[in-house]
Order: sequence, then structure tokens, then C-alpha cells
Amino acid sequence: MDDAKYELVANWLTKADRDLAAARKLASGQLPLRDISVYHCQQSVEKAIKGFFVFHDLRPERTHDLQMLVGQAIAIESKFASWMDAADKLTPYATAFLYPGAIMEPGPEEVAEALELSERFLRFVLSLLPEQAHPMKP
Repeated sequence: MDDAKYELVANWLTKADRDLAAARKLASGQLPLRDISVYHCQQSVEKAIKGFFVFHDLRPERTHDLQMLVGQAIAIESKFASWMDAADKLTPYATAFLYPGAIMEPGPEEVAEALELSERFLRFVLSLLPEQAHPMKP
């Protein structure tokens, strides 16, 4: 594999890592922004799986549907099957709280679950890829 490909995969995973860092920061503090935090949890998972696809020479689809993306990833690595429930929980966060509605933001427990799932998912994807493709650290 050439260096440019490793760099591109690392760029996807760096974005996933940064979304996760943003989610953590937004969920904490005196005025937590839980609606935006769970959005970044969903984005982290989406970018991690898209980085996995790039590593395997697949062009990532332009979608926020994590169930669909995990379904496609199962064809490459069967271990992704265990992530279908997480994808089902996280997919709605791409749009659920973007606009005013009956529920303006998720509760603290829901945010904690989203953070935990997205952190575990990123670690899972990293475990499938060589070190050269891991996120760049500042």
C-alpha cells in the first residue's frame, strides 16, 4: 500500500477521532450541549467506517445511514455484524436533534451511551487497520 493511501485513511480516522473529542467536550461542562454531542458521536462512527472502506479501496457512499454502512462492511469483515445494534441507535443522531421538535435534546444517559458506543466503535475499526493508517496525533 502506498503512503498516500495510508495518509487518506489516517485523515478519515483523524476526523473520526476529532468528532469524538468534540462530542466529549460538548457533553461536559456547566452547559452541556447534548444534542450536538450525539451528532458528533454519529459522525465519528460514520467517518471511521468510511476510513475502513477507503483502506479497502472502496469509495464511501454519501450517506449518514450507519446501518447501511455496517451492512456493507460485513461483506469485508464479518465482525462488523456485532455493531448493527449500535448503528441502529446512532444513525438517528445525524438528524434527530438538528431542528426544533418535541424533544430538543437527549438525556444524559442517552449521551453517555452514544459516547461509549462511538468510542468502542473507533477502537474496533482501529484494531482492524495497521498502525500506519491510524489517526495523526498533533
